Amino acid sequence: MFQFIIRRLLLLLPVVVGIVFVTFVIVRAIPSDPCKAMLGEKATEAKCNEFRERYGLNDNVVIQFGRYLVNMTTGDFGVSIRFGRPVVDLMSERLPVTIELTILAMLFSTLLGVGLGVLSALNRNSIIDTFTMVIANIGVSMPVFWLGMVLAYIFAILLKDTPFVLPPSGRLTSGISLIPLTRYWEMTDVAGAQKFAVDFLSNTLLFNALITGNFKALGDGLKHLILPAVAVGTIPMAIIARMTRSSLLEVLGLDYIRTAKAKGLIFNKVITRHAMRNAMVPIVTIIGLETGALLSGAVLTETVFALPGVGTALVQAILARDYPVVQGFTLIVALIFIFANLLVDLSYAYLDPRIRLE
Repeated sequence: MFQFIIRRLLLLLPVVVGIVFVTFVIVRAIPSDPCKAMLGEKATEAKCNEFRERYGLNDNVVIQFGRYLVNMTTGDFGVSIRFGRPVVDLMSERLPVTIELTILAMLFSTLLGVGLGVLSALNRNSIIDTFTMVIANIGVSMPVFWLGMVLAYIFAILLKDTPFVLPPSGRLTSGISLIPLTRYWEMTDVAGAQKFAVDFLSNTLLFNALITGNFKALGDGLKHLILPAVAVGTIPMAIIARMTRSSLLEVLGLDYIRTAKAKGLIFNKVITRHAMRNAMVPIVTIIGLETGALLSGAVLTETVFALPGVGTALVQAILARDYPVVQGFTLIVALIFIFANLLVDLSYAYLDPRIRLE
């Protein structure tokens, strides 16, 4: 197991370098000038020359790439052309939003999806089976942006004066704020990786509110995340439900399950201890892929619910030709996908002892 992890981590290096290089080439191959994208009509030749010199855009791609790799080893991902701020600061602001949304969305989709899939498989070809699969098919067919707007209309407008009202956008209600952890812990002299970690945790709404005892902000933040989590988690929920049903039905038809039943083992134990463990291998694969996809940024959901996450940051950076932001966030997305796949691979050996990662 340990050798497998080390091998995968070593293979990570060329993959990351390759992704960063491809991103470098692609964003610079787009027929547009970041100076003109930023300055518009004010983009004179003199100003553009000064702009390119300031951000090192006059050098060829190879030199820029080498300089970026050297700076990246020290944790310097450059300065945003659009905002004039370090990319690391933007990461510490945007990543917590996407991570919180992903965690809640995957909790919703995994619990409900696996539950519906098991219920459907245990009642094969019945009304329950048909009903659950209809729900799954409807869930996978609804566009995220449409579902988000429908949920916002129902819970923010139609149910406005009821106990079921939910906020349609944003992270916190106006008037409710978080306490920066630097102030709470009186950490005034922090820099580098330590500063990034403190800023990241400060911007992680649920963690910050819980640590500082700000339960009003905690409850309000959870309310704001319910609708976007349901909207973005509906399609993964439907996919997980269908995968759970097909995987469990396949396992229930195997010889060892019939043997366990013939021995008089309690049906619930047959399902939980024997069938589900083997059926979980393809289900975990789907969960890992969906988690990685959501962590890379749910652009439509973040746009509909006005959440400043990774997806909207990437889209805005691409449109503004903000090279440092595109490169930095692309690297983070790549690392997230690789880490998610690594966790999925490690889970195989636990779920099915016949699988040996070595």
